[in-house]
Amino acid sequence: MCFSPEGDLAGGIVVSAIGVDALRHLRGRNNLLLFAATPLVLGFHQLDESLVWWSLQGHLPHTVGRVAMWIYLLIAFVVVPVLVPVAIWVLEPTALRRRIIAPFAVLGIGVACILLISMLHGPVTVSLASYHLSYSIGLRHGLLIIGLYVLATCGSLLISGYKDIVVFGAANLVVVVILARLTADGFASLWCFYAALASGGITLHMRFAKAHRAHPYALT
Repeated sequence: MCFSPEGDLAGGIVVSAIGVDALRHLRGRNNLLLFAATPLVLGFHQLDESLVWWSLQGHLPHTVGRVAMWIYLLIAFVVVPVLVPVAIWVLEPTALRRRIIAPFAVLGIGVACILLISMLHGPVTVSLASYHLSYSIGLRHGLLIIGLYVLATCGSLLISGYKDIVVFGAANLVVVVILARLTADGFASLWCFYAALASGGITLHMRFAKAHRAHPYALT
């Protein structure tokens, strides 16, 4: 759990290692590359937040913390809502399933653009809170935008043709809803829950994925 810089550091190392393992099991399935690489992005995400922690605690220069904060928020609010649905769209072997998932990818791009514009207008801040970091990007209609964010990411997982990805998406949805209800300002900081769960599901898919329900030999 990301309750400290040490927690982020340890989590980032573990998640990154899981990402390396997922990539090792590509076995020439290039359509799974984005999906398999997602844990590496999430692992780097956690490692980066440890720098934000240490800066706020006075162990690193303010400039380092500010750059790390922007990197963290760009990954959380711009990269992830695009990466997840696009990765699912790419890995689906049937044209019908890709057409169904495409609107989620478009939605993710739209949400990422809104969040990026909000960040650029600011103010963008981060502060130490109880067991997490509190981020603020000056977002209006935040509940609606975060709801669309969850729809783009978890929704694309839930309608995949791979049963294990659907289960993985349902688990992620439960975790995201719990985190959102527990803390609004700490949602981004506690995103490591999602990263750990996502990475585990991804590497299991890469190792043991069963056939696509509409394309029995998709992964052979």
